[in-house]
Amino acid sequence: MKPLLKRKRINSSNVIIRNFKNEDNIEFRSLNTAWISQFFEMEDADHIALDSPKDYIIDRGGYIFVASIEEQTVGVCALLKRDCQNYPYELAKMAVSETARGNGVGLLLGQVVVEKAKELGACSIYRESNTKLKPAIKLYEKLGFKKVVGHDTPYQRCNIQMEKVFN
Repeated sequence: MKPLLKRKRINSSNVIIRNFKNEDNIEFRSLNTAWISQFFEMEDADHIALDSPKDYIIDRGGYIFVASIEEQTVGVCALLKRDCQNYPYELAKMAVSETARGNGVGLLLGQVVVEKAKELGACSIYRESNTKLKPAIKLYEKLGFKKVVGHDTPYQRCNIQMEKVFN
């Protein structure tokens, strides 16, 4: 992955979001590993999802979306199919390159994932995060997510669970 040299203002109309291809494995893993390692430690559930995203996400009925600018990957996000009646889908593994953060790439990815869940007939979508990630929490709230409690999580770092209910 060729890094952007410095953080710069990105025109969101230049962002292209497409479906995951097998050759995106490296970027999917590296973008997620970079942000997780910046704030937390990698956990077993991270390794499972990132080591084999096609098997863990796509082959189980989920989707991965890739955001790029001028053919350079700047963000990724998954719609994970869950074995849960209340929350059949989860917005998961969202990561934006450090140089592209704050430019709306995450919002665009989130909107695509939410729309895909609606298209699939979901009545809601679920999200796990950590309140330490204030910009991310604001992003999820902007997408319409609200705090919920009481669900099992494989992540020690998770201290907030959110859902977006579709009308």
